[in-house]
Amino acid sequence: MAIPEYDIDLSRYIEHSMLHPAATVEQVKHYCQAADQWRFPCVCIYPNMVRVAEEALHKSRTNVCTVIGFPSGAHTAASKLYEAQEAVDNGATELDVVMSLGLLKMGNSDGIYKEVAQIRETTNAVVKVILETGLLTDDEKCLAAEICLDAGADYLKTSTGWFGGATVEDVELLYSITKGRIGIKAAGGIKTATQAIALVQAGATRLGTSRGVKIMEEREAMAD
Repeated sequence: MAIPEYDIDLSRYIEHSMLHPAATVEQVKHYCQAADQWRFPCVCIYPNMVRVAEEALHKSRTNVCTVIGFPSGAHTAASKLYEAQEAVDNGATELDVVMSLGLLKMGNSDGIYKEVAQIRETTNAVVKVILETGLLTDDEKCLAAEICLDAGADYLKTSTGWFGGATVEDVELLYSITKGRIGIKAAGGIKTATQAIALVQAGATRLGTSRGVKIMEEREAMAD
């Protein structure tokens, strides 16, 4: 049963994301400050800004998340592992890892499993695997979800936002597979409080968006 709209505190779900390739230190600090103010669970930034975010949030309950193999996932397993370990060494506690889509399309389930499992076991960080649902068939989404479950992923993430965004249908499909065993992060194109609420009701446990503050302001206005 869907969570009643009035019971949804969106601030508990939003990952405040600054993934523009030209983001500056000051912009990242601003996003961190806003995330701390709204008590978002984490900020999501590029690896080169992890130390900046960690320093800005060192007294905050907001975690630092970064992206690995972003946005294509077409990196070697070794380079993803190095990037992940360096990010954790710099202060990241959550990693959004882009799955190797080519391996999935070729049916190389073992390759995907090893890549995800190695990052999870080596870093001991929270691992969210980005499936890039906009490029997958429903059968491929189901297969990818099952592999990631077996590999110890903590979340499935719908999208990078570069090839389409989160949909209620995809979140519902992933939830039907995971059944609450791991989290689901909806990301890509989430611009309004209404969208955010619908995705949470469909089963999302995190929402990746660069519009977190605007969404919260809209949500508060809806409650007035």
